[in-house]
Amino acid sequence: MKSVVFQGPDTAAVMDRDTPLAGSDDVVVRLRQVGICHSDFDLLADRYILPITYPVVPGHEWTGEVVETGSAVGRFGIGDRVVGECSVADDQHFGFTCDGAMAEYFKVPAAWLHRLPDGIDDTNGALVEPFAVAYKATFGFDASSTVAIFGGGPIGLCATASAAAKGAQVIVIEPDPRRRELASALGAAHVVDPAQAPVADQVADATAGRGADGVVEASGNPVAMADALRVAAYGAHVVNVGIDVGETVPAELGLIVGKALRIDGQVGSVDVWPAAIRFLSRLPVDLSAIVSRRFELTQALAAFDAAKDRANNVKIHVTNV
Repeated sequence: MKSVVFQGPDTAAVMDRDTPLAGSDDVVVRLRQVGICHSDFDLLADRYILPITYPVVPGHEWTGEVVETGSAVGRFGIGDRVVGECSVADDQHFGFTCDGAMAEYFKVPAAWLHRLPDGIDDTNGALVEPFAVAYKATFGFDASSTVAIFGGGPIGLCATASAAAKGAQVIVIEPDPRRRELASALGAAHVVDPAQAPVADQVADATAGRGADGVVEASGNPVAMADALRVAAYGAHVVNVGIDVGETVPAELGLIVGKALRIDGQVGSVDVWPAAIRFLSRLPVDLSAIVSRRFELTQALAAFDAAKDRANNVKIHVTNV
């Protein structure tokens, strides 16, 4: 079978590998679609947040079809469409610390899987992982909330759709005009270009000076992380999901106490997948607009090149049809 393999730092190839066999508690899945994430580039550069060992197959945002089940697997049958969690334990990340989904066929423990409802197509299925992260980040926000979201990437856009579907007033801070357009289409009431004026001033203007009840930092930009404290209202909940490794900027840390802020750092989306899938199946928004381009599995290296072009692409999917 064909598989994308990260062989070492900055070395990737599409290779022939043996098709996996299911262990007693495993399921073998035929890939349908898999997304490329910024963290895949961290993995390739050997700067992932957990220790990893090469060679490794990337791919943690996927949907596929069950083709084999282990002897102890009773919840899934041949032909079931499934998606799977990636951050299943502190030291186990599917597609990072173990081989992932960017292959014609791959093996995954059945305990990590969820059946995909018929109403969610393959493209939206492969967006369940980033949506689940965003859904967890928007817990507690409702129609009474004003939510500021930093970043118009996949997580930020999914958070926009999630918060807006709950009735929240959403403000998205994003420099790229095309991503601001996507945010508006997915339910943002206001979009802010941080190059036009200080972000805190623009959010204050949009909220009659009150600030945001909730803040989701989804850009991974240290400047945005600092601005998250400035745009927050008194008593706000700030959720950091954007990944940054080692960069620093000055931040007004006194605002944490001065505004009585509650700040969370979120890794992954453990414990929310069933609810997120139910929510997404009822959501009157098609998240597939987030996907800019699709490539066949044999053209996966070109897909990674396209994913680097963040000026023109938001999310790249690799397909196996």
